[in-house]
Amino acid sequence: MVQKINVAQKFRTLADQWRAGTIHISSSSQMAMHPAYQQIIGMGAEAIPLLLNELKLRPDHWSWALRAITGEDPVKQEHRGKLSLIAQDWIEWGKEHGYLS
Repeated sequence: MVQKINVAQKFRTLADQWRAGTIHISSSSQMAMHPAYQQIIGMGAEAIPLLLNELKLRPDHWSWALRAITGEDPVKQEHRGKLSLIAQDWIEWGKEHGYLS
C-alpha cells in the first residue's frame, strides 16, 4: 500500500529539489520553470502558508509561485529585486489575509 505524503512533506521535498536543481541559475524566470517549482504552484492554496513560512525562515524566489497561486502581487515597486524586502511584503500580505499569525 502506498503511503500518502502530507502536504508539508511534499512541499519540503519539492523545495529541496528546486533549490538543488537551480543552485547555478541566476534567472528567476528559469528558476520558476523548474519542474519542482511548477509542482509547488500546482499544489495551489495549500502551498500558500508553506511558502510564506519559508519566506520567514529564508527569503528566496517564491514570489512568482505566490503570484501564480493567489493572483495578487503585494510587492512594493521600490522593493522589486530585493529578496528580503519582497519576502517582507509577502509576509505582511499573509498576515493580512489570515495565512500567518
